[in-house]
Amino acid sequence: MAAARGGPGNVIRTSDMEKMSVEQLKALKEQSDLEANLLQDSLAKIRTAASRLEVASAALHELSLRPKGKKLLVPLTASLYVPGTLDDAEKVLVDVGTGYFIEKTTAEGKDYCDRKISLLKSNFDELVEMASKKKNLADEVGVVLQAKLRQSSPSS
Repeated sequence: MAAARGGPGNVIRTSDMEKMSVEQLKALKEQSDLEANLLQDSLAKIRTAASRLEVASAALHELSLRPKGKKLLVPLTASLYVPGTLDDAEKVLVDVGTGYFIEKTTAEGKDYCDRKISLLKSNFDELVEMASKKKNLADEVGVVLQAKLRQSSPSS
């Protein structure tokens, strides 16, 4: 008998699904689809965050190669840049979240980015597995639901 994970610690077997009413199956399918979509949204956000950190890590490397006194554009927002002069490429401010910044060396900043990327990738892998299980559950519930609906409809 096939089995799928319903939630943490819950295993829903096909035999259990066959005992459920059509309404219960519809609710389970809807819930599984919703959870799969939420996980997909989380995966997209993790991909975005990881790519931003990769860009930041590359920018730190490029910054370390520039000489003192070099003119450059400093981003104030995503679309607003102001001209500036590089004073010290060895000290950078790292955004650690919720408006807090920590002064670090360029190497420490790059290491911070690399550690965050590694953490995000491990979370990404776990979420991919969970999303796959939720999608499989939703598909399995859909098959059982379709079979029940065919059984209950009058034959022509």
